[in-house]
Amino acid sequence: MKIRTNDIDTHYTIHGEGPWLVFSHSLACDTRMWAPQIAAFSKHYKVLCYDTRGHGASSAPPGPYTLDGLADDAKALFEALGIEGCHWVGLSMGGMIGQTFALKYPGIFQTLTLADTTSRYPAEALPPWQTRIELATAAGMEPIVPAMLERWFTEPFRRSGAPIVNDIAEAIRSTPVAGFIGCCHAIPQINLTQRLHEIECPTLVIVGEHDPGTPPQMAREIHEHMPGSELTILPRAAHLSNAEQPEAFNAAVAIFIERHA
Repeated sequence: MKIRTNDIDTHYTIHGEGPWLVFSHSLACDTRMWAPQIAAFSKHYKVLCYDTRGHGASSAPPGPYTLDGLADDAKALFEALGIEGCHWVGLSMGGMIGQTFALKYPGIFQTLTLADTTSRYPAEALPPWQTRIELATAAGMEPIVPAMLERWFTEPFRRSGAPIVNDIAEAIRSTPVAGFIGCCHAIPQINLTQRLHEIECPTLVIVGEHDPGTPPQMAREIHEHMPGSELTILPRAAHLSNAEQPEAFNAAVAIFIERHA
């Protein structure tokens, strides 16, 4: 389904009935990233998945984008769908949008799950983002696929033949270049560590133990700056921990939400 929100067409899906549970995907992915979570959580929740600006079937206007703007997109979608409160699960970029949203629009998130994400980047992590922008500008998304898969999944999982690896590869490949570049401008600007204590809703921080992009030390930094937050490190998982270890990921989120519902 599509709806006009915040001057773009936003693609979204809704599954199940119950309290609202919203999933926000990573860079260069779309709603299909959450297939293992939709299957599990739609039994007890009203699950909303949406394609972030510049991704999937949503509009991809020229950038650069900002995390504030991406949070505004989510707020506009909530208003259009009549969502006054929800549980939010965001991975990587989706976790950055979640942090930004929680600070900008307090009181809407009943719980916040931040998976494989960061609240800031050190200076040495910034140049690769410009490299990605230049590569996508010059050659499109195809050359980006192998490196992303290598960072997003452990080698044993990539070699396992799991169908979701091919699904994610296709999602990367089909991401509009303008959307990818727009978000590559937004992501490295995140700098919220010193404000995390202002987020009052219960928060779960999840990270794959082998995540090279937003490694466990970044998750620990978020956890340490959010009093009362919880931290779960998932073994045998890299960046897309929700896809590589869905049972463990789902169990951690389900137990956390049920405890705070």
